[in-house]
Amino acid sequence: LSFLLVSCLFLVYGFCFIFCFFNQRFGIAAYRKYSSGSRYPNISLSSPLPGIPKPVFASVDGQEKYETKITTLENGLRIASQNKFGQFCTVGILVNSGSRYEAKYPSGIAHFLEKLSFSSTAQYGSKDEILLTLEKHGGICDCQTSRDTTMYAVSAEVKGLDTVVSLLSDAVLQPRLLDEEIEMTKMVVRFELEDLNMRPDPEPLLTEMIHAAAYRGNTVGLPRFCPVDNVDKIDRKMLHSYLRNYYSPERMVLAGVGIEHEQLVECARKYLLDVKPVWGTSTVANVDQSVAQYTGGIVKMEKDMSDVSLGPTPIPELTHIMIGLETCSFLEDDFIPFAVLNMMMGGGGSFSAGGPGKGMFTRLYLNVLNRHHWMYNATSYHHSYEDSGLLCIHASADPRQVREMVEIITREFIQMAGSAGEMELERAKTQLKSMLMMNLESRPVIFEDVGRQVLSTGRRKLPHELCDLISEY
Repeated sequence: LSFLLVSCLFLVYGFCFIFCFFNQRFGIAAYRKYSSGSRYPNISLSSPLPGIPKPVFASVDGQEKYETKITTLENGLRIASQNKFGQFCTVGILVNSGSRYEAKYPSGIAHFLEKLSFSSTAQYGSKDEILLTLEKHGGICDCQTSRDTTMYAVSAEVKGLDTVVSLLSDAVLQPRLLDEEIEMTKMVVRFELEDLNMRPDPEPLLTEMIHAAAYRGNTVGLPRFCPVDNVDKIDRKMLHSYLRNYYSPERMVLAGVGIEHEQLVECARKYLLDVKPVWGTSTVANVDQSVAQYTGGIVKMEKDMSDVSLGPTPIPELTHIMIGLETCSFLEDDFIPFAVLNMMMGGGGSFSAGGPGKGMFTRLYLNVLNRHHWMYNATSYHHSYEDSGLLCIHASADPRQVREMVEIITREFIQMAGSAGEMELERAKTQLKSMLMMNLESRPVIFEDVGRQVLSTGRRKLPHELCDLISEY
């Protein structure tokens, strides 16, 4: 058997050698024959071919090619656009409204409007009609509400821009708000609140609670999610009253990424300039202009999670805390240093593998999670608004070790006042710049950045400007 195997191997090697020999010899001969009769004998591929036109490469003449262009219409509506190569674009309307403006209303109106978005309008009979219209242009739509901004956005093909702006105008200014839609929204809100209370991840609830404690009963401390008691209080009349006060053109920005600015302005003039909203004329005099008042305080919640489980293994019983301090608004010069500090604190879950760029060298990893293995989580967050801000640390551990956990997190806050090492500071700056540039690769993120900056400041700081500011500190 071994003799047969050796014989087969010799035969295979022999055939391979003969094949390679003839292939090389006749291949070279054929190449020489082809080259000798070719129109361009002995031409190197590194030199340009004679008679071929010189290629013209795309170039950028200064920064004006990628600056954000801004135009203000006669009614006060601002239009901001950022051109970006591609077949698709993201266009949307951002409104300076949210839960912070609900002091005169039952909390939860902004939450309701988010769930009612892209329902039936004057032009479209139902949400299905809107989605079918967008599908013709490969589009999708979404609405998101935060404490200070409501954002209606559509991503679709560039050639469908006219349809997209028309649809956005109808969805924002001409919603029908039918009784059956409001009743369906009440069911959706109730389900979302129930899901929020049963979710194992406590971060959304903790964020709500830290804002309620820090700004008790005012502006950004008002509930972002509709309280259960308010679900049945909200009706069409109340929604129209809120929309009349806050959905005025001077409080809106039409932002677009991936389209020509002149084309967007033309569509805005066509669909957003002389349109009368379904709720009538806006009354700017009733806008709540309260400034956030930091009060400080403690908010506690006890929850029984024993009957909530994602599988056969029960969820561990943990105590979650979030400790925060007041910081500055995003309009102040100290905003960038606080963003660097947030990156320096970093952190994450105890089961995160970590690694360079994932937070393994941040303070909450080195000083907390690596030293105290009984802690499940330690993560830093930074929330910033136009008149205030919060720097928070979220931590999780067994209920029997709450006291020690609070002491450890408090010690980290105290150590923030000390000096930072040069390598630690440079690493945090590099991570912040890396995260900024990586996120701004995405078209929807660029859209949100353009819209939010223009809505709050009237202009947009470009990424390289922000990177320069980060490097200065």
